[in-house]
Amino acid sequence: MTGRLLRRGGSAQGRWLRALLTGLLAALLTLALSGLGWLAPVLATPGASAWPGTAVGSTRGGGTVIPINEQPFYAELIRTAERWNNAPLGQVVGESPRETILNFYAVMARVNHELEVATERPQQDPGWFWSGATRQRIRSAEELFQLAVQALDSSEIPESIRDDQAEEAAMQLKEVLDFVFSHSSVPIAIPDSTDLKTLNNQRNKSRDSWTLPNTAITLTSEVEQREANIDFLFSASTVNQIGRMYAQIRDAAAVAQPFATPNFYQNFINTPGYLAPPKWYLRLPAGLRQVLELSLADQTLFQFLAAAAMLLVYGWVVLALFRRLLHTYRYYRSRELPGLPTWQQDNAAWTRVLLTLPVMPLTWLSDLVIDDLVNFTGVPLRVVTYLFFICYFLAASIFFFFLFEALGRSLAEWLVHLRGGNSELQLRRVSNLVMPVCRVLGGVVALVLIYRLLITLGLPSTTVLAFSAVPGLAIGLGASKLLGNLFAGLSIQTDRPVRVGEFCRIGDNLGFVTRIGLRSLELQTLESRVTIPNAIADDETIVNYSRRQRSSETVARQSLALRLAVHHPFSPEQVADLLRFVRQHLEGLQKLQKLQEPLVSLEQDGMEQFTLLCHGLVEQSDWPGYLSLRETLLLRLEEIVEQVRLSQRQIGVSYDTRPEQLQRIPELIAEVVNRDPHLSLQSCRLMTISEFSYDYSFRFHAHHESFGRFKDAIHRLNKDLLACFAAEAIEIPYPTAVEIQRDG
Repeated sequence: MTGRLLRRGGSAQGRWLRALLTGLLAALLTLALSGLGWLAPVLATPGASAWPGTAVGSTRGGGTVIPINEQPFYAELIRTAERWNNAPLGQVVGESPRETILNFYAVMARVNHELEVATERPQQDPGWFWSGATRQRIRSAEELFQLAVQALDSSEIPESIRDDQAEEAAMQLKEVLDFVFSHSSVPIAIPDSTDLKTLNNQRNKSRDSWTLPNTAITLTSEVEQREANIDFLFSASTVNQIGRMYAQIRDAAAVAQPFATPNFYQNFINTPGYLAPPKWYLRLPAGLRQVLELSLADQTLFQFLAAAAMLLVYGWVVLALFRRLLHTYRYYRSRELPGLPTWQQDNAAWTRVLLTLPVMPLTWLSDLVIDDLVNFTGVPLRVVTYLFFICYFLAASIFFFFLFEALGRSLAEWLVHLRGGNSELQLRRVSNLVMPVCRVLGGVVALVLIYRLLITLGLPSTTVLAFSAVPGLAIGLGASKLLGNLFAGLSIQTDRPVRVGEFCRIGDNLGFVTRIGLRSLELQTLESRVTIPNAIADDETIVNYSRRQRSSETVARQSLALRLAVHHPFSPEQVADLLRFVRQHLEGLQKLQKLQEPLVSLEQDGMEQFTLLCHGLVEQSDWPGYLSLRETLLLRLEEIVEQVRLSQRQIGVSYDTRPEQLQRIPELIAEVVNRDPHLSLQSCRLMTISEFSYDYSFRFHAHHESFGRFKDAIHRLNKDLLACFAAEAIEIPYPTAVEIQRDG
C-alpha cells in the first residue's frame, strides 16, 4: 500500500501547477457538459485547491461548487470520524442513510490514513519485512476496511467473486463519494430516520431507500437476504454500477480535503499484497519497480508474471497427480484378476484418495496467492477465480467419491474379519452389498458439490433446480427398465437366491456368479462372461447347484455331478468292486480337501448296461479350477471301470486235461497272480464246461500306483500264465469248425 501512496508525493509548487492546469481544463469541460442533465454535477471537474476547505468556483447553470466543509453533513462527519478514532469497534451500517454513508466515508478515510502512516518510510525501516507495530497497524486498517465492505449489498454478485468484487467496489465507491462531495453545487442533505419518514410522507409510495442527489448511489434497507433488517446498505444496483461511475471520474483531478483518498483504488491494483504491499517490494530500486509496474490490461507486469508462474506450478502438480491417479488403475488391474475384488483393492482406493486430496488445498493456496499476494484484480481476477472454483469443486467431488469407495472397501474387509473369515470369496460377497451403497452416497455428495459449484458461479438456484429436474424427467419417461433392474437387484440382494461365487443356472446360462450389482449380475460361463439384467434374472428360474454353508466357512462349495455310462456286461462282483474302488478314490480326494461329501450310485439303463453316478462338493469359484477337477475325476473313473473289467479273467483248458491237472489249475493261477505284490487273487473257479474247453474264471484286485502300471501287470500276467500252462503241459484249446458234406 505504501507504494500506492508514495507516488502521491511532490512539492507544493507541483501541486499548485497541477491545480492551475486542472482549473483551466475544468472550465472548458464544464461548459461542454452543461447540457447533459443530472450527470453534469457528477462529471464536472472543477479546480482543486492545495489546501483543505478551499474550492475554486465551478458552475453548473450558474451555480458555484460547495466545498465539503460547507455541506450540511460536514459537522456530523467530523464527529463520526472522531468517534471512530476513539472507538474503532462499532459497525458501519446504521439505521438511516446518513449514519451508514457517513460511517462508511469516515472509516474508508481512516483506512487510507492508517495505511499511509504504516508504510510511508520503507527505506528508512531496516529489514525486508514489516515490524510488529507496523503489522499491527496494517491489521487494524484491514479490520476497519472489512467493516466498511459490509455496508455494501453484494448479494447479486456471484459468491465465488463476491468478496473480491465487494472490496474493489468499496474503494471505487469511496473515490466516487470524494468526487460527489467535493464537486456538488447544491447542498447535500443526507436524511436521518426522522427525515426519511418526512420524505416518505411526501412521496406517492413509501419505501425504505434514499438516492444521493444527481447520482446513482442508493442506500436501502430492503435487502432480500436480510428480511428483518432495519439497517441501510448501499444497494445492489449501486454496487453493480460503481465500476461505471468510477470509470467516469477516474481521471478527474482530486480536490484536497481532509477525508479525500485520491488514487486509493488505482494504487491498490498496481502493487502486490492485500491492502498494504509487502515491504520487500517497496524496497526494490525505483527503476525496477517502474518496469514491474508497467500496465497490461489494468494489471502490472509483475502481477502477470507472478500469476503465470503460479498457474504453471499449479497445472504441473495437478497434471502429475492426475497421471499418478490413472496409473493406479493400470497398475492394480495388471496385478488382479479382472472383475474379482482382492484384498489389495482397498490399497488402490486409498491411494486414489491420497492423490486427489492435495488438489483442494493446493487450489485454495494458489487462489490465495494470486488474489491476496499477487493482487490480481478486475476481469483477470474473475477468470482465475472461476477457474480455481471449478477445479476445487471438481476435485472435491472426485475426492468424496473416492473416499466413500475406499471406506466401503475397508468396511467390507472389516466385516469379513469380524465374522472370522479371510477368503476372497467372502470379501467379494460383502463388497457386493456394501460398495453399491457407498458409491451411491459418494455420487450424492458429488452431485451436491456440483450443485453448490453452479450456485457459487452465479447461476440462479431456480435454474439449477430446473436442470436437476431433467434427470427425473428422463427417469420417468425412458428409464423404467433401469428402475425395474434396481428394484429387482434389491430383491436378489434381500432374498439371496444366489450369492457371489456360487454355481447356478439362470435360464439357459450355466456358470459361476462373479458379481451382483444394483442393475445387473455377471455369470462366468464356460464360453464367456454373461451380464444378465436383474429384472430378467428375477423372472427366470434360478437353479443353484451350490450348497449353502455356515458363516464360519470361507470357501464356496459347488455341486459336481458326473454320469459315466458303463457298456460292459459286468458281473455282480465286478459291480461291487467298481463301487468300492470309486468310493475309495473319492474318499482319498476328500482327505485331500478336493471333494466333500462324496456320493456314488448306479442307475440301470438297460438289460446289459448301467450308469455310474458320482456327486460331491468342490471348493471352487471359477471355471478353470472346476473344469480341471471335473476332467481329472472323469478320467480316473474311466480308468477304474477299465481296471475292473480287466480284473476278471476267464481261461479255458482242453478236454484232454487230466483230472490231477484240473485240480492244480487254481493253484497255478494263484501262484502266477501272487507273483505281483500289487495283485491279490479273490477267487478262481471252474465256472463253465463249454463245447470245447473247461473254462476257469478268476478275479483279482489290483493296487498299482497308476493305470499304466496296472496294464503292465496284466501284460506280465498273461505271459506268465501261458508259460506256466506250457510247462505243465496244459493245453489251451481254440474253437474249430468242421464242415461235413454228404454225397447226394
